[in-house]
Amino acid sequence: MTAIITFIIVFGILVIVHEFGHYYAAKKSGILVREFSVGMGPKIVAYRKNHTTYTLRLLPLGGYVRMAGAQEDDSDIQPGTMASLVLNDQDKVIKIITSSKVYDANAVPVQISKSDLVDDLVIEGYENGDETVVKKYSVDHDATIVEEDGTEVQIAPRDVQLQSVSVWKRMITNFAGPFNNFVLAVLAAILAAFMMNGVATNQLGHIEKNSIAQEAGLKVNDTIVSVNGKKTGSWTALSTNIQNNPGKKVTLKVESNKKLKTIKLTPKSVKSQGQSYGFIGIMPKTDSSAWAKIKYGFSYSWGTTVMVFHALGKMVSGGFNINQLSGPVGIYSMTSKVASQGIINIILFTSMLSMNLGIVNLIPIPALDGGKILLNIVEAIRRKPIPEQYETVITLIGVGILVLLMIAVTWNDIQRFFIK
Repeated sequence: MTAIITFIIVFGILVIVHEFGHYYAAKKSGILVREFSVGMGPKIVAYRKNHTTYTLRLLPLGGYVRMAGAQEDDSDIQPGTMASLVLNDQDKVIKIITSSKVYDANAVPVQISKSDLVDDLVIEGYENGDETVVKKYSVDHDATIVEEDGTEVQIAPRDVQLQSVSVWKRMITNFAGPFNNFVLAVLAAILAAFMMNGVATNQLGHIEKNSIAQEAGLKVNDTIVSVNGKKTGSWTALSTNIQNNPGKKVTLKVESNKKLKTIKLTPKSVKSQGQSYGFIGIMPKTDSSAWAKIKYGFSYSWGTTVMVFHALGKMVSGGFNINQLSGPVGIYSMTSKVASQGIINIILFTSMLSMNLGIVNLIPIPALDGGKILLNIVEAIRRKPIPEQYETVITLIGVGILVLLMIAVTWNDIQRFFIK
């Protein structure tokens, strides 16, 4: 149960923080955010403020932002729909009730034959079952529509839709989600650091007996400043560069007694979850200063970034292994292990996942934020929008790829973690 609760909280925080980035940027850009949902599935409660409906839904798995004019935002009313129209004193429609769960005694029952809630803002239909006369109603710009599940959201006129703002504002809105994940990753790592007695440094505090490090001549209080020419200003950078070279010779630049020396060694190859990692048998010294803990937030996040790009690089170079990827099942399995290791490890795990989510979302695959940004860049270069039908096809292809990949990853996770 602890693992399930931890998974729900961690996954929920990651998605909500991501979606809040889109929400905030959209609001600032003049895009109507019709709904901000915490959770998925059936609605529990809803609250409207400043043209946005905030909903809490039954399934505590993430959430979403519904922007006016986005491809996932469907606001059409099909001909033949039975609705109740609430009119103001000027006989303008201010609320369209299409839900059988909501009743308003002052509303006018209408069978809708035609509607345009984007440009003309009109509804046509048969009032009170009288099919001899088609009546036309003008719709207020800020009118709301009560959808089938009873959720009341604002209609989406053209001027507040996503495509109505500049391409640069759309690009910022698409980037804001991953950006929030990057910020969360750093802040979570800083929080974890302040909960520790001290943070690990690139100075050695312990060397295992008969280890590769001891045999190579490394000593306590030595500081490893680079690995294969790559600077290692933190323990995260140091350990990452060692782990990325299992069974391969590496060259260390080491500061010992205020003198620099070069040490060459070959990390031992150890396996974990199907992956090989380098190991030389060292432990770090810790630094308990506030500045060290703040720096740790950035260095830990940078270390995660390096690992993610290293994995992506191996995939691109032909060394793809599906074990490098994890879906919800894999994340749950990892969460169940982390949950037993204490709150600090849970926070660091959240930081790592948040950085992963931000980077992966920027991969230029249609349907991901990176794909949307790529389309924004193409539009900026062309200086005209990409035809909607082309964008829809591109997005559907991206969704198809992601669905197939998710199925493959999920099945692989089930085999890895539960069928052994």
